[in-house]
Amino acid sequence: MAGSYRMCVCFTRKFKVTEAGPPPDVKEAFFKYTDGGTHMSAEQLWRFLVEVQGDGDVSIADAEKIVEQVLQKMHHIAKFTRHTLTLDDFHRYLFSADLNPPIRDQVHQDMTKPLSHYFIYTGHNSYLTGNQLSSDCSDVPIMKALKRGVRVIELDIWPNSTKDNVDVLHGRTLTAPVELIRCLKCIKEYAFLSSPYPVIITLEDHLTPDLQVKVAQMITETFGDMLYCPECECLEELPSPEELKYRIIISTKPPKEYLKAESGKDKGNKSQREKDSDDDTWGKEPLDLVSDQEDGDVSDTDTSEDSDNESQQPGVSAYKRLIAIHAGKPRGGLKEALKVDPNKVRRLSLSEQALEKASENHGTDVIRFTQKNVLRVYPKGTRFNSSNYKPLIGWTHGAQMVAFNMQGYGRFLWLMNGMFRSNGGCGFVKKPEFLMKVGPHGEVFNPKTKLPVKKSLKVKVYMGDGWHLDFKSTHFDLYSPPDFYTRVGIAGVPGDVIMKKTKIKEDNWTPVWDEEFTFQLTVPELALLRVEVHEYDMSEKDDFAGQTCLPVSELIPGIHAVPLFDRKGEKLNSSRLLMRFEFVQD
Repeated sequence: MAGSYRMCVCFTRKFKVTEAGPPPDVKEAFFKYTDGGTHMSAEQLWRFLVEVQGDGDVSIADAEKIVEQVLQKMHHIAKFTRHTLTLDDFHRYLFSADLNPPIRDQVHQDMTKPLSHYFIYTGHNSYLTGNQLSSDCSDVPIMKALKRGVRVIELDIWPNSTKDNVDVLHGRTLTAPVELIRCLKCIKEYAFLSSPYPVIITLEDHLTPDLQVKVAQMITETFGDMLYCPECECLEELPSPEELKYRIIISTKPPKEYLKAESGKDKGNKSQREKDSDDDTWGKEPLDLVSDQEDGDVSDTDTSEDSDNESQQPGVSAYKRLIAIHAGKPRGGLKEALKVDPNKVRRLSLSEQALEKASENHGTDVIRFTQKNVLRVYPKGTRFNSSNYKPLIGWTHGAQMVAFNMQGYGRFLWLMNGMFRSNGGCGFVKKPEFLMKVGPHGEVFNPKTKLPVKKSLKVKVYMGDGWHLDFKSTHFDLYSPPDFYTRVGIAGVPGDVIMKKTKIKEDNWTPVWDEEFTFQLTVPELALLRVEVHEYDMSEKDDFAGQTCLPVSELIPGIHAVPLFDRKGEKLNSSRLLMRFEFVQD
């Protein structure tokens, strides 16, 4: 028995985590700015921040505050006899995601332009807890999305089983409904916890006129003065995010379009699955591909200001008055739908596949449309498992609302989360100027044009730490420490896309790679830096150990701590990388 016991001890041994020291670049910077000394003063730190970290706004007083924070955090003492940093203090400061993050956390872009000038953090079927066919509908995913910074919430509204109230559910599926009023109250409670900028509610409306009147009353009573109701029926230009701070905006089709759509729909209803696949086919620009509702309802031209049907339904006008951003399309194909009306703005919806086809044949028309109007892109109907699609096609063509299943997860959602870390995570990111520019002869940016390299980004991956605090000692390997490697690359326009990786560092919880990569960028404004850490497994699939995605345009030059996130986008408590960023103009 004794021999058996010793064998057991052998195979469950614990490996001590040895802390890696500062990498050579950190040591070199420390000795350079301390003139070879052993302690760094606040003034010396200030010089480092200005010259290496590129922080031109930092003052000596700011540097003094950083020294104080580092000493308090690292040594847990309120009063200290020294006001300088040792090499280890300096290294720990650089490796602190709280004190030395890779991007800024404040809103810094111009927020006074019309809404059409911004990419907006947009959810799809925001009420679903899981898959698109049978998961429960709830206000919880709405709450989570708003807390994460999502600014566009989609609600599909249907009559309840007794036809006297309104439910939210994914129509013609087995999803269990949730009451509309519960979703509205949730939006009111959580709308502005993460951002002061407006929340847009896109309604996919399947209601009878009497229930539309009821919805108008619900919305008005729930939101009160928070609700933005334009004075005129059709806006010539959208207001700015700054003007709309702490406001709720409703976007849907005006009631008369619903009534016309319903009369058309009676001629032949389709199942959800048939509808979804029909939405995603492409013939000679069929009208179904230019959808302002995801169920493929064919709405007629929005030309008359009055509707006989509408006038027969007292109170429907109250519902119509609530709609700030009108959804709808004119009669005809895609080319017609993308025409810009100088007298009014509107929202157009395209499935991901319809956008791909539109980008092939009408790319510049899409960009011209999105300079004034709002384009919403939504996942194709066959994504039953709530997966997502490449968001860059939408962004490259100026689409403001690239709608994602926030309850899903995967690499495309990592990109979405990465883009909206921009601008302090406020949910609105100003579109690059080239997407808004109009030439002397009306020419706009052409996404198909092959562009020269504009700048290069040098990324150095020094080291990683924190996994031993976030994972069990046997999580990656039962019998030895993990073998980590880092994948780093670019997501962006097709010519910029690339992934590279470091060497594998065996048997080490605190790997040191010290490897540099260079990425040439033709459109740095839309580029995202992708970072993934994996643990090499000889016999099975490599284990996942964290990821992040950062907007290249927001990266702060110099040496920074890069926090990592799990597969679902939740921040890991301790796992992080030490990296260096440097831009070289080509």
